[in-house]
Amino acid sequence: MTEGQTDTAVVIIGAGQAGLSVAFYLRRLGLDPGNDFVLLDRGPGPGGAWQLRWEALKLGYAHRVNDLPGMDELGLSFDSADRQVPAKDVVADYYAQYERHFGFQVVRPADVTRVDPTLDGFTVRFDGEHGTREVTTAVLVNATGTWGAPFVPWYPGMNDFRGRHLHTTDYRSAEDLRDQDVVVVGGGTSAIGFLLELEGVARSLTWCTRRPVNYLEGAQDLNPEAGARAVALQDEAAREGRALPSIVSTTGVPRSRRIQAAIDRGLLSRREMFSSIEEDGVRFPDGTFQHADAIIWATGFRPELRHLAPLKLREQAGGVTVGQSAATRNARVFFAGYGPTASTIGANRAGRTIARQVVATLSSLNR
Repeated sequence: MTEGQTDTAVVIIGAGQAGLSVAFYLRRLGLDPGNDFVLLDRGPGPGGAWQLRWEALKLGYAHRVNDLPGMDELGLSFDSADRQVPAKDVVADYYAQYERHFGFQVVRPADVTRVDPTLDGFTVRFDGEHGTREVTTAVLVNATGTWGAPFVPWYPGMNDFRGRHLHTTDYRSAEDLRDQDVVVVGGGTSAIGFLLELEGVARSLTWCTRRPVNYLEGAQDLNPEAGARAVALQDEAAREGRALPSIVSTTGVPRSRRIQAAIDRGLLSRREMFSSIEEDGVRFPDGTFQHADAIIWATGFRPELRHLAPLKLREQAGGVTVGQSAATRNARVFFAGYGPTASTIGANRAGRTIARQVVATLSSLNR
C-alpha cells in the first residue's frame, strides 16, 4: 500500500498512547509496520511522556493510564500493575513489550523539527542519532501530545525572581527542594501531587490557584475519562479552531481517600493567585508577602504543533480547526491525542476511527 511517490504511506509522529493506538488499528487493517507506516518518536525509549515523569509518581496517584488496544494479548493491564513501582518504569516496560509484540519498529530518538507540504504529501524532517534525516509520506498522523509544550502564565516580576522556576516537566524529586519555601501554582492533580510529596520535606508550602478547586465527591480514581462535558468542550474548540480549554477546569479533581486526608490535616488549603513576583517571593493582592525559594508551575500544557507551522494549519483564534480528527485546512493531516482525543479522554477509542479514515484516504489517493 506504500505510495509510489513517497517513502511510506503514513507517518505517525509520536509513539505515546495516541500514536500506538493508531498504529495498532492500522496494522489490524492490513498495513505493514515499517513499510506502509512509520512511527517517529522523540523519546529516548518507549513510554511516551510517562518515561519523563518524576520518580515518586506511582500509578493511581495521577490520571488513570488506560490499557492500549490489544494489550490483553500480552497478558498486561495497568489496572493490575504494581502500584509501588514508579509509574514511569511501569509504562515504559509495558509499552516496550507492546511495541515488540506488534512489531512496530519505532524510530527513536527522532525529534521532528518540521513538516513541509509536497505535491504528493509531506516531507517530515527529524533529528536523530545519525543527524538530520527526512522521510516523505502521503498521509500524516500527528500524535505529539502536549508534554513538549509546557505552559507558564506571565506575572509581573517573573524575571526578577532569584529563586527557581520549575514547571511540571522540570520536577524530579522532593529532595531537590528540601528545607526550602515552595509556592505551588495550579489546581489539578499534578499540583496536589507535588504538595503531598513535599509535605514534611519543604520548609513551607503555599498553594495558589486561580479558582476554587472543584473536588468530585465519591470518586476514588483520578480519571477524567468520565468527563463527558470536557470532551464536548474540547471537541467544540477543535472544530472552531480555538485554543483548547483546560481539562481540569471542567472535570475537577476526584476526592480520593488520600486527598481527603490531606484536606483534613490542612495541607490542601489554597490561596488566591498572587499578583506579582518579587526577588524573594510573591506578593498577593491584599499586600501580604510570601517568601519563596522555588515556584512550581503545575499550570498545564499546550498542544505541541510547532513542527507543523509550514503547513499553515493554525487559525486566527489560536488553534487548528479539526473535524472528525482531520485538519480542515489539509485533509491528509490527522490529529490523535488532540482535543477530544487527548490521551486521558479517549485516545484509544479515536485510534480505530483515525486508522479507518487514514486507510480510506489512501484508497482514494490510489484510485
